[in-house]
Amino acid sequence: MLLQLWVVGTLTLVLGLTAGALWWERQLPRQLRQAITSEDWSLCLEVTEQLAALRWLGEGAPQEQAHCRRQRAVQHWNNGDQASALVLQRQLVQSRQADAKDLEQLQAWRRELRKLAMQHFRAGALEAAITLLEPLDRKPSSSSNRFSDSLRETWNRNRLEAERLHQLVQQERWWEALDSHNRLDHPWWQTQTQPQRRTVEQAIARIGDSQEHHQHGDARSDVISGAELDRAVQQQLDLGLEPWQAFEAGCRALGGQVEEDGPESFCRRRDPTGA
Repeated sequence: MLLQLWVVGTLTLVLGLTAGALWWERQLPRQLRQAITSEDWSLCLEVTEQLAALRWLGEGAPQEQAHCRRQRAVQHWNNGDQASALVLQRQLVQSRQADAKDLEQLQAWRRELRKLAMQHFRAGALEAAITLLEPLDRKPSSSSNRFSDSLRETWNRNRLEAERLHQLVQQERWWEALDSHNRLDHPWWQTQTQPQRRTVEQAIARIGDSQEHHQHGDARSDVISGAELDRAVQQQLDLGLEPWQAFEAGCRALGGQVEEDGPESFCRRRDPTGA
């Protein structure tokens, strides 16, 4: 008797659930039509997903689901929710109902998101840029992640170079500091270090004035300075030498040798007559 009661109860429960599911399935097409008519794309997606889950025979409403995904993705994008928009658009592209325009839209959104991320990055908002890139593809091996890594690498390299520049300015190593600032290739860090750049340029100008004073005020012609020395040093920098090595090599190339006078360094001719 207990076994019969258990079997009867189980069958009754299964039949009840099946009947309820079939009844609910019949209600869904009406809800779907209402959602599409009212342009309630969120409800539209919910209904199509329920149809796909309940219809054991057939495939639910794939065309309606594709339409809802397309419209809901645009809605998300216009509302600033790029992550949700890209998820839905990828689902649409991967479905059998997608067309060429759907793929073009996905690619266009990806390009726009990268462009927006770069605008944030160049303005100094690294984390905002990284956050924008996350929805593109969260797989560790994805190109978007490699792009994010590249942004971080560029940012950290410029940050370390800016710290080095600050130390060189404090140590009054002007030529090296100037080269350090020239190595910065990020607009935000270039702007942040403009005060150090002005300090370096003013210090180098003072050194040039001091050298010119020695040449003319003291009637000495043994100091090599000005544009001639600058060109010689720049040539050595272009060859890949470090700034101080370039200064020494440029001085030697003009027939001079480097001498230190307090905190400053001069390039003096080996032959005081200049010959």
